[in-house]
Amino acid sequence: MRDNRPKSRLLALGSAGALVTATLIAGAVSAPAASAAGRPGPDREARGAAVAAARAARAGIHWQDCPADWGLVKPIQCGWVSVPVDYAHPYGKQVKLAVDRIGSTGTKRERQGSLVYNPGGPGGSGLRFPTRVITKNPVWANVAKAYDFVGFDPRGVGHSAPISCVDPQEFVKAPKMDPVPDNVADKRAQRKLAREYAEGCAERSGAMLPYMTTPNTARDLDVIRAALGEKKLNYLGVSYGTYLGAVYGTLFPGHLRRMIVDSVVNPARENIWYQANLNQDIAFEGRWKDWEDWVAKNDAAFHLGTTRAAVQAKWLQLRATAKKNPIGGVVGPAELISFFQNAPYYDSSWVPVATVFGKYVAGDTQALVDAAAPNMSDTAGNISAENGNAVYTAVECTDAKWPTSWHKWDRDNTRLNKDYPFMTWANAWMNLPCATWPVKQQTPVDVQTHKGLPQVLIVQSTRDAATPYEGAVTLHKRFAGSRLITEKDAGSHGVTGLVNPCINQRVDAYLIDGKLDGADVTCGPHATPKP
Repeated sequence: MRDNRPKSRLLALGSAGALVTATLIAGAVSAPAASAAGRPGPDREARGAAVAAARAARAGIHWQDCPADWGLVKPIQCGWVSVPVDYAHPYGKQVKLAVDRIGSTGTKRERQGSLVYNPGGPGGSGLRFPTRVITKNPVWANVAKAYDFVGFDPRGVGHSAPISCVDPQEFVKAPKMDPVPDNVADKRAQRKLAREYAEGCAERSGAMLPYMTTPNTARDLDVIRAALGEKKLNYLGVSYGTYLGAVYGTLFPGHLRRMIVDSVVNPARENIWYQANLNQDIAFEGRWKDWEDWVAKNDAAFHLGTTRAAVQAKWLQLRATAKKNPIGGVVGPAELISFFQNAPYYDSSWVPVATVFGKYVAGDTQALVDAAAPNMSDTAGNISAENGNAVYTAVECTDAKWPTSWHKWDRDNTRLNKDYPFMTWANAWMNLPCATWPVKQQTPVDVQTHKGLPQVLIVQSTRDAATPYEGAVTLHKRFAGSRLITEKDAGSHGVTGLVNPCINQRVDAYLIDGKLDGADVTCGPHATPKP
């Protein structure tokens, strides 16, 4: 599941088809590298990455005003970085990656280089990262004095050789099948949709699919570093961006200066990616209940019931109504889940989702249709949504081997759905194309500490739904010298962008002064949303 959804919206959820300088480079060639399978030592991809980085360092980036239709205003600048499709053949076919930046706001003496960002997905675009400076986001004001903020579209995403698996208007069309199956026939229909989606990926984007992997995106990241003229990378990754960072840190440990990973994917090989999605189903259920408790405490504002059970009853009633007769003709259970999942994802969605829910119960169905139904006239948004889902699928399916036995999928998800029904089947169908994936599935990188890796700062809330807390603990154990900041009794996905002085001050200290606490830190939660 991914977090780069339309309308705001590691990993998103939904049913199948509905819903991630010459001297410098000489060092890179001889530096310890890890292979695509995570083994230390040179390999063809590592050599290819060094060749591509050397080329990018010579070429640099030709910065200019961003294209008008990208929605990025001055003084943000845009440019391109060329990377090989296949790092084993660095002189072969190239694709251009879109990058953007805004200069640091401090003095020349304060500047420390570039801070490169990835928001997650896989399939998320980082191009809006520099807008945090334009909007004068107070959380990032101190860091902005020290760094140019740099975003990019990863390979396959947005403006960077975008891939596609299905016609975008067909992709968003509603209503879709209820993700929760009533019988074997429903499961058979969903399996057919998933198989057809995988076939569509091959038909529309087959040439790119074998190379849509996290290790290749990590290599791209190193080429971007070189093109920026940076000897070492400063990196901020959120959600799937944490896994990208973990893989980068394993493949290029000596190329990192500072790295923050926020809301962490468990990088253990056995977790990537089938188990990761099963674990999400459990965590989503817990955070969904947190939201229901909050709604019940604020019954005066939303009128949805004074207990979690009462709120859940209204949810089930809404779901049953939409299953029988899609609301407005377009909002069925699949569309409801796509909208309501915003609440367990992000605390910033608690009020908007509860408000729409309350309006519906009070008789205003239009508010729900406006919020949950696709906008068929928003062709650009629909193209972006379909592209994001295509990249999510391509990367997760190609990164790792997935079960091919339908019996295993059926058994695991039927079992989970009994206790964790909110997301389980929707998530299963979204990932099922991986069971019939048309290109070779690879072995995940063995994320480990190698020589040269600096201290990494890990930030995680305990009740995160999309990336359960265990992921941060696992990465912390694997990256020697790392520090973990735990936000206790909180669950919003993406912690570093929220107002929590206990966390904000430590992020600033690390990025600006390179300072970390002598031990791990536990912070209290950020403020609970108010109706």
